[in-house]
Amino acid sequence: MSSSLVQSLLGAVFPTSDLEAIDSPIKPFSHITVKPDLIPGYRDSYVALAAPVIAYWTYSIFFHIVDEYKLLEKYRIHPSEEQLSKNRVTQAVVLRDVLFQHFIQSLTGYYVAKFDPIFTTGYENAYLWQIRQSLPGFIPTVLIYAGYWYFSSLAKIVVAFVIIDTWQFFLHKTMHENKWLYRHFHARHHQLYVPYAFGALFNNPVEGFLLDTCGTGLAAISLGLSPRETIFLYTFSTLKTVDDHCGYQLPWDLFQYVFPNNSIYHDIHHQMFGIKYNFSQPFFVVWDRWFNTTYHDIDNYKNKQQEITVAKYRQFLKERKERNKKE
Repeated sequence: MSSSLVQSLLGAVFPTSDLEAIDSPIKPFSHITVKPDLIPGYRDSYVALAAPVIAYWTYSIFFHIVDEYKLLEKYRIHPSEEQLSKNRVTQAVVLRDVLFQHFIQSLTGYYVAKFDPIFTTGYENAYLWQIRQSLPGFIPTVLIYAGYWYFSSLAKIVVAFVIIDTWQFFLHKTMHENKWLYRHFHARHHQLYVPYAFGALFNNPVEGFLLDTCGTGLAAISLGLSPRETIFLYTFSTLKTVDDHCGYQLPWDLFQYVFPNNSIYHDIHHQMFGIKYNFSQPFFVVWDRWFNTTYHDIDNYKNKQQEITVAKYRQFLKERKERNKKE
């Protein structure tokens, strides 16, 4: 594909006035102002705290409704009765602890947000003009523009995923290998042998702070993410974590389709036979492969669970049909 074609295709998407200013022989004037918030009247830093909490409960409520009304039984990893028989903690306790973790998470984020710098705008075209002057002419201006505004953010988000994965893997693995840490902190999360969506952040408060709050915070701070990049990172990570604990293998679920570390992968870790495997979370499985802690019979487990689920689903349909006849 020629550079002129790339220029014309991408140019149809990006502002023509900005591209012309960057291509101008005269350096654009900078008029620096405070960057407006994504939602007028609400600081982006505070939206970054609220968005993942809202996303957590919205996505969890969706799966809770699916659970309660048995809407997707054919895609369950475990039959519904196992959730009641195997788990060692009530949903009320899980709800209480997750709300407490969100309180700690939000309080910590609120304190850190007070030290955020003031983000400004109005200088970008002048900055990109300087870059344009230093690069060969065959590089399309629109690629420079897209690289600055979009590709650089995407690259930082991917690196943030790697940082979160690395932080959580080693802390998670350590809590399993150290008996004192496991007994006093991580064992609480494993009271859920059959995970469900709103139990995703059911942890000992200390572990929750170290594993989730510090992990994502470290990624955002170390990479110097903007508030809007932070909003995306926090919200996406939250949705991914909920999805990993949802208890379903959904064929249309992009989280489960794109990432090898998905609901079935993490479900194995919650089982007694898999507790020493699959420490990686929430995105990739690189560290498990590196340390040879991947459960190697995943396909067989998946097939067995599908057989159980299909059998239970047929039983569910039969019982529903009989119940409808009586009514």
